This record gives sequence, structure tokens and C-alpha cells, in this order.
Amino acid sequence: MATHNYTSVTEFVFLGLTNRLDMQPVIFAVIFIMYLITVVGNSLIITVTWIDPKLKTPMYFLLSQLSTVDICFTTITVPQLLIHTFSKNKTISFTQCMTQVFFFVATGNMEGYLLAAMAYDRYVAICNPLRYGVIMTQKLCICVVLVSWFLMFLNSLLHTILVSRLHFCNNHILHFFCDVPPLMQLSCSRPIINELVLLTEGATVTLSPFVFILASYVCIVVTVLGLRSTAGLRKAVSTCGSHIVVVTLFYGTVIRLYFQPVSNYTLDRDRQVAVFYTVVTPMLNPIIYSLRNKEVKGALQRTLSKIFQ
Repeated sequence: MATHNYTSVTEFVFLGLTNRLDMQPVIFAVIFIMYLITVVGNSLIITVTWIDPKLKTPMYFLLSQLSTVDICFTTITVPQLLIHTFSKNKTISFTQCMTQVFFFVATGNMEGYLLAAMAYDRYVAICNPLRYGVIMTQKLCICVVLVSWFLMFLNSLLHTILVSRLHFCNNHILHFFCDVPPLMQLSCSRPIINELVLLTEGATVTLSPFVFILASYVCIVVTVLGLRSTAGLRKAVSTCGSHIVVVTLFYGTVIRLYFQPVSNYTLDRDRQVAVFYTVVTPMLNPIIYSLRNKEVKGALQRTLSKIFQ
């Protein structure tokens, strides 16, 4: 469906990752395998943190929430991508597209807030261990998660409404899902208000957890250096290593994708970065946490032994 200036768009057409027919089976197989690993890996994390008594702690409660968000985050986009890989009909209705934008933005930002909560948990555990049980209560963790979801839904609603009010001159999205920057590029005129909101309110909502994480780790480093203990350093690295890797992967791609003017946004290149952001990172999170965490590995072994005994 071709669209012209200020013509109402009722559907969008995805152009996908590539037009090469010979690459589509490879793309399907690779992304399908990664999606399965994501769902299975994160489901295992959720299962063991809920049924293993040794993991009934705030840190693992937050980890289970992160795994839940990862499953939701990747499920919002990947199944659609897999279906469209071999389908001639690569369209999505306007309403479905806006719904996808809403949930994608909400879950994507929620991941940052969970990572910030996990950083605070590590800060309290290392810098104030004697009061850890008093500060990091189950009630606090639940409140943090619920309030974060509420704020993320409000933030996502703002961006979704602004995008839905744009006048689109084209309905062909050079991407594999509906996201804010690709839709802004289809606008008949430069979406100045959307850009300002994305680079101000959006930056505040997205980057404030990152600043909080950095501050938490600065305090952790200062505390560990003050101890001058090799054992303390090992404990800090063991406690924080996995989290630092996940934060780096997440915010590295977020900053690369979203915090630039729309005029500088190169969809052909950045949709490949989006694959890493939406598929690879959620797949790697459970692997990183399980490989570097003895408690999680032990819980996985105990759970699997019960299942297959």
C-alpha cells in the first residue's frame, strides 16, 4: 500500500533483515535456535529461583524478574520475525504496530531498572553487609518492581501516543519490528517533538538507571579498595562480575541505537545492532549468570537431577 503526504496509514510493511532469499533459511535457523535458548535458559533461571530454598533471597528474586522481562522482551519481536522470514505477507496493522511499540519500549526500559535494583543489592551486600537483611527485604524488592513497571508503562504510553500521531509518507519499515526511530523516519516532516522527548525524557528514563549503576559500582570499588583484602576483592568480583557484563551488553547497544538524531539513524546498519539487542543479549543473560554463579549452577544441577532421576 503506497502512502503519500498526510494519507492515513492502516498497516505497515516490514522489509526484514535481508532481501536475499538464500540467506533466509540461515537467518530463520540461527534466530530460532537463539530464541529457544533464550526461553529455555531464562525459564530455568525462573524455575530454580522459585523452587530452590537456597535462592530465596532478594538478589535471586530480582534475577528471576530479569529473566521474565527477557522472555517477554524477545517474544514481542522474534516470533513475528520468524513468521515473516518465509511469509509473503510481511504486514502489521497500525494498531498492532503501536501495541508492539508500547510493550517493546516498556519491557526494554524495565530491564534497565531491574539491572539498577540488582546493582543496589550488590552495593548493600558489599558496602553494608551487616544491615543487608534489614535493607534488602522482599517487600522492598516487590515495591521496586511494581513501581518500576508503573513508571515504564507511563513512559511507554507517552512515546506510543507521540508516534501514533505522526503523519506517515511511507509505510515500508526497513526493520523487522515496530520501534520508535524507524517509525519516526517515515514521518512526512521532521518529528522535532518526538526527537526532543526521546533525547530528554527518554534519555532521563533510560539513562538514570545507568548512572545509578555506575554510582553503585564506584561505591563498591571504594569500599573494596579500602579493605585492602584479596579475599574481599575476589568476593566483589564474584558478586559483581556477571552483572557488569550484562550491564555493558545492554547499555552499549541501547546508547548506540537510540541516542542520536533521526537524521543520523541508519536503519540498514542499526537493524543489525537491533538483532543483538533483542535476540542475543536476552539469550546471553542466563548463560552469563549461570556460568559465573556457583549458587545458580548448584541449584540448576539439583533441579535437573530431581527432574531426570
